[in-house]
Amino acid sequence: MAIDTSAAKKEILARIRTAQELAKIDTSGYEVTRNYQRSSDISHEDLKELLIDRLVDYKATVRTCDQSELAETLVSLLEETNSTTVRYAEGLDPSLFSGFSGTAEADDRSSDPRDLDKVDAVVTDSHVSCAETGTICLQSNPTNGRRALTLVPDRHICLVRMDSVVHLVPQMIEKLDRRLPTTMISGPSATSDIELERVEGVHGPRDLIVVIVN
Repeated sequence: MAIDTSAAKKEILARIRTAQELAKIDTSGYEVTRNYQRSSDISHEDLKELLIDRLVDYKATVRTCDQSELAETLVSLLEETNSTTVRYAEGLDPSLFSGFSGTAEADDRSSDPRDLDKVDAVVTDSHVSCAETGTICLQSNPTNGRRALTLVPDRHICLVRMDSVVHLVPQMIEKLDRRLPTTMISGPSATSDIELERVEGVHGPRDLIVVIVN
């Protein structure tokens, strides 16, 4: 049976307001100073070079191609990594995998996320990327896929289109839809154990391949 927490919540908030009044705490709020850099005039080529530099530093594999070469590039990457079973975000064009000799299926959001552990690779698009930090943002939409799609499998091939790349973090944040779940990726999954030994693949794919599409 569902528990109605609205009454308890109102009581808690009322007590907080009363305590603030007794302590004469100013609750009117304050203006946030935003004097950090929020725009940039970096060139297209420098932006691309910076993004690639950050991604490589994070141990991601990077490929670049034109839109007309995307299908061929994807098939080549899948063959090079011996990926025979592939799941892709349901909003991607299926024709991208028409030349693939293995099995490529669109993701079904209603399927058990644990089944994703059985695929060799997943392919998604991305929403926005920040060159300054090498951060790629995925949002829960048809071309980026559900969150489980890029957290369970061991290999993620991510498309980054240059017209979605920005220079600075504030520019990246402005382009996000705040209503949607967001995954921010800065290289393959990596963490450290108690002895500070690097451990890969704990919180997501240990193999991140980024295809930058001009």
